[in-house]
Amino acid sequence: MGASFLDGRVTALVGDLTKQTTDAIVNAANSTLLGGGGVDGAIHLAGGPEILTYCRDIRATRYPDGLPVGEAVITTGGKLPARFVIHTVGPQYGLNHGRDDELLAAAYTNSLSLAVENDLTSIAFPSISTGVYHFPKDRAARVSSAAIKAFLESDECIRSINLVFFHGSDLDTFLEWNFF
Repeated sequence: MGASFLDGRVTALVGDLTKQTTDAIVNAANSTLLGGGGVDGAIHLAGGPEILTYCRDIRATRYPDGLPVGEAVITTGGKLPARFVIHTVGPQYGLNHGRDDELLAAAYTNSLSLAVENDLTSIAFPSISTGVYHFPKDRAARVSSAAIKAFLESDECIRSINLVFFHGSDLDTFLEWNFF
């Protein structure tokens, strides 16, 4: 079960993000970049220790205080089918002085920009911030789809975006509330 949007450039589906064969997958990381639970833990587990080595180097050289919310960095994909992992930090809902939507949109837009900067044409996203960060799923669907649509309207490099949901109910919510 899934759906396609924007002339097939965007596909929403239920699946395992770590098994996506896109050029990159996006990690809904925490600011430490040192692994965690949920999507973050699954990516580090499936991709192996090489990803953590790159993340430690990024922390040591570029972001000693942690990756800011909405920003994105890229590492190897390690043992994953995807060649790269783009790590972004989504907002913890209600803790950003009314900037939750703006910061979530930035997480998607900055991840897509980083893909383009690295000549990548396909990318897969999880539903950023809708797990332990408690972003309402319907609101996240509106924000993420609007950010992706705006990006694709001004960029032809990205040919394929997979929005990968862990549960069918999450996909259903996205399909009901997206802006595509």
